[in-house]
Amino acid sequence: MPTVAPLDLDAHVIAVAWLDDLAHFALADGVVHKLHDGHKWSELHDGLLCACPDLDAASLLTGGEDGRVMRLLANGESTELATIGRKWVTSIAAGPQGSVGFASGRNAYVRFSDGRQREFQHARAAEGLAFAPKGMRLAVARYNGATLHFPATEGKPTELEWAGAHTGATFSPDGRFLVTAMQENALHGWRLPDGKHMRMAGYPAKIKSWSWSAKGRWLATSGAPAAIVWPFQAKDGPMGKAPLELGTRGDTMVTNVACHPAEEIAAIGYADGMILAVRFADQKEVLLRRAGKGAITAMAWDRDGRRLAFGSETGESGIVDIAG
Repeated sequence: MPTVAPLDLDAHVIAVAWLDDLAHFALADGVVHKLHDGHKWSELHDGLLCACPDLDAASLLTGGEDGRVMRLLANGESTELATIGRKWVTSIAAGPQGSVGFASGRNAYVRFSDGRQREFQHARAAEGLAFAPKGMRLAVARYNGATLHFPATEGKPTELEWAGAHTGATFSPDGRFLVTAMQENALHGWRLPDGKHMRMAGYPAKIKSWSWSAKGRWLATSGAPAAIVWPFQAKDGPMGKAPLELGTRGDTMVTNVACHPAEEIAAIGYADGMILAVRFADQKEVLLRRAGKGAITAMAWDRDGRRLAFGSETGESGIVDIAG
């Protein structure tokens, strides 16, 4: 039976990440907590808005209401990477060779490992950011589509158009597809080699969480009373194919998803705080955590896929050991 080591915190959990095999919990109040030889924490921001691990899972990258971009190491050492004055840093992404992308208002920025920084201006707000899995290419979700920048060169950006407000971006692990979350409860995608469109609609709520399966064959998403899992095995991606619907629980909405690092299994977090693990092949379910006081807002597996760190909008957090 899975066992849960609880950690009761007092603010909305924005993100969780494993750094050097230690679970870190980034909270909206600007404090990052960890469990290691007791409960420790680091105060990074006057209000934290976004956070993600770097590509090596060696540090946590954060952005805040104070206009600062920070890097936190597992040993508690923190460094200011950038500051943009009294502006909110609303999105952050980890890039190759130690680069960091972040956004504020209509501007997206890329900071390189040597401290150089480039700024990219857009006509409307720069929303979600994502780096391509290969090369130095940054996608910026924006109103009426997405823009692909090549920060290491002076080349012209690639514009991908689709009407509506695009709020998040993710590349498929093989780099063939770019998918955006939209304000109108839908996903949109482009097959990058030829620009072909993909429309994934029918969600009753906004998609605020997504996760690619271990080999990039599936994209699991929140925004419905089940985890909606789209197939990306074929050259056309999910077009003409029905998604899997995993972990359906009546009217209780899925609020967060996290695919296992090795198996085609997803951890599914719900609006009532429950967490299930569900296998794609046969939809077998395992209860990882019973309902709590608030919606699950963040989850992350450790690199071995044995432990799952989670956090909620009320601060209820912890680590599930699936081996018991």
